[in-house]
Amino acid sequence: MKKIKFIYNPNSGDKKIVYKLDDIIAKFQDNGYTVVPYRISKNNTMEHGLGDIHDNYDYILIAGGDGSIDRLVNYMKKNNINLPIAILPTGTANDFANVLNIPLGIDEAIDKIISSTPKHIDLGIINDDYFVNVASSGMFTDVSQRVDENLKNSIGRISYIIKGVEDALHLRKFSVTVKSKQLDYEGDMYLILVLNGRTAGNISFAHQAMLDDGLLDVIIFKAMPIPKTIPLLLDIIKGAPIDKYNEIIYFKTDELFIECKENIVTDIDGERGPDFPLHIKCDKKGIRILGIE
Repeated sequence: MKKIKFIYNPNSGDKKIVYKLDDIIAKFQDNGYTVVPYRISKNNTMEHGLGDIHDNYDYILIAGGDGSIDRLVNYMKKNNINLPIAILPTGTANDFANVLNIPLGIDEAIDKIISSTPKHIDLGIINDDYFVNVASSGMFTDVSQRVDENLKNSIGRISYIIKGVEDALHLRKFSVTVKSKQLDYEGDMYLILVLNGRTAGNISFAHQAMLDDGLLDVIIFKAMPIPKTIPLLLDIIKGAPIDKYNEIIYFKTDELFIECKENIVTDIDGERGPDFPLHIKCDKKGIRILGIE
């Protein structure tokens, strides 16, 4: 019988996962799996739950949002755990799951997992950490860090929008230096995104991104006059291609360096990232995922 480790975050998203646990375990058991569940919390860390992961598991099932997936991948990569992972998207935004076309319905997601074979995809590396979807810095990037957890769980993605609108009313530019084989930039910016996937905050930015091409998509929003900023952001939210704007730099690379001497934080997959300077590169085919096409 196959054996899977099931890691779940009961506080993720709308917390409905806690009412689906029996259904999830029953569905896997009916398909010939032994399920070993572990509930993560403040006092029961994911690292503790993965302590026995070398004991003949076939793969790891994670129920949570981008932050939970990020923590799982970082633990696996830093501890040489080479198992496939499967995702039940139960977070607030679920950016990474959306990019992978994983159904948001738990039953549908399980059906795809059970009927699939693992597929390699890329990861990003930022200094000593890994990211699955996006690394960023500048305006808006720490929104998910600053949103109250109770507000996030009660109204979901709307809480991000509210905080983002607050930020948009107080635009601030930052001086950065970006170096890569493809392009160098030194100047003022509002925001920089380094994407493995296509979206951040469920907004599609990198329309040309692919998860298995060995490249990361870099987007720099240069500082611009405020009257230009709001219409540009609204166009992007509506799905306009970003490479048509002179105020935005968009390129692909497998490695870049970013320097900023100002006091700004970075964000990786909704969690606080490392301090500057940043060395970012692509880990080609760095992880195997089940339930994707």
